Amino acid sequence: MRFVVGVDAGGTSTRAVAVAADGTVLGTGRSGGANPNSHPPAEAAAHLVEAISTCLGELNPQEASACVVGMAGKSKLTDPAVTALFEATWKRLGLREVLVLTDAEVAFAAATTAPDGTVLIAGTGSIAGRIRARRMVSTVGGYGWLLGDEGSAYWLGREAVRATLSALERDGELGELATSVLSEAGIDGAGRHEAWQRLITVANADAPIRLARFAPLVSAAADAGPILDRAAGLLAGLALAAREPAESTPVVLVGSVLAGPVGDRVRARLSGLDVLTSDDGVYGAAWLAAVEAFGDSPSAPVRPVRA
Repeated sequence: MRFVVGVDAGGTSTRAVAVAADGTVLGTGRSGGANPNSHPPAEAAAHLVEAISTCLGELNPQEASACVVGMAGKSKLTDPAVTALFEATWKRLGLREVLVLTDAEVAFAAATTAPDGTVLIAGTGSIAGRIRARRMVSTVGGYGWLLGDEGSAYWLGREAVRATLSALERDGELGELATSVLSEAGIDGAGRHEAWQRLITVANADAPIRLARFAPLVSAAADAGPILDRAAGLLAGLALAAREPAESTPVVLVGSVLAGPVGDRVRARLSGLDVLTSDDGVYGAAWLAAVEAFGDSPSAPVRPVRA
């Protein structure tokens, strides 16, 4: 039986799927995060083994025509030691052909069969990329929390905390956003100046990226519109900067931030463009594996039938 394997290796979880040449899903698997930048590489490799082994089940890995792994943190493979670790992982799994792509490339392919376009990702971080022949050829943003990640969950969380601190410095009632931020930080019932001091302490006690936990509060608060508007403007700017002028190819939106009110605002700013949403990168990886194995023609490969 001819089949391919697709893997979406993210920072939080890893999903794998085995798909027959006719698009039938033969098996699925799941494990923990396999981003070698945010997890020790050995741990990331172990999660890949678990997810792929589970999806293969009784299938013979030697019969897999191709395997595409969409990996967040693919840049870590520029380290020869990490590359060697993952090469050993593929051999351990018995896979002959493994192509590692970025999570952005498989997310784009999950939303469209078009070979060219733009992908905009806004989850914990943010980045936009230009896709040509289903590969990322250039990027805008993606600098990480210290240098950028504008419009991301981290950025939204930071802006929520900053807005709350500013509100605590002024007279008047606290709004919905400030109240919810203080509650999330465990600072209910404190005096105004004490709450200001404690919020600064709480925010600085965690790893900076943990500010992303406040992002859902921004999406839910009725008085957070200005922050949502700024986020949308920044993200739409990334997407437009990644495109060539007058380009008519699709824009694919990816990530938790773009699934809520920020995404609605981004779509409004990109009106007139073909804006699509990617919600399952593992099937994009499987389809790209099918392209690698069976060729790219109008009749083949078949898109996976989602389980």
